[in-house]
Amino acid sequence: MGIFDALNVSASALQAERQRAEIVAANMANSETTRTAGGGPFHRRQVVFESTGSSLFQLALARTGGYSGPPVGSVRVADVVDDPAQPVMRYEPGHPDANQDGYVAYPAINPAMEMVDMMSAVRAYQLNAAAANATKQMIQQSMDILKS
Repeated sequence: MGIFDALNVSASALQAERQRAEIVAANMANSETTRTAGGGPFHRRQVVFESTGSSLFQLALARTGGYSGPPVGSVRVADVVDDPAQPVMRYEPGHPDANQDGYVAYPAINPAMEMVDMMSAVRAYQLNAAAANATKQMIQQSMDILKS
């Protein structure tokens, strides 16, 4: 793995964490949405990360220089999936989305859990930004050494 590959790994993690933060923000924004275009309440969404270039074959190719994909250890968003939790039913007979028994289906979103997810995504983003800055400093110091 070259020094620029380390920068690419940090960049891939920054992109993945940014997307995770956007999904968490959308969950929070839709925590009271009882009707979507697809019908029914909003479903909480979760990001699934995947490491790229981590199979034994890809690792062996990377060692020989025959692997041309993303740097080994990069991260990417593999999928964004709906949370399978059932909606929370609240008795509100006057609500326009109430069923025949007077219950309204609300998304199963816990604001405290979403805030923990957001703080985790922000902290991971900050750590990856610090790693990218450290890599940039190493590159700059290497260039300064080569100049003299």
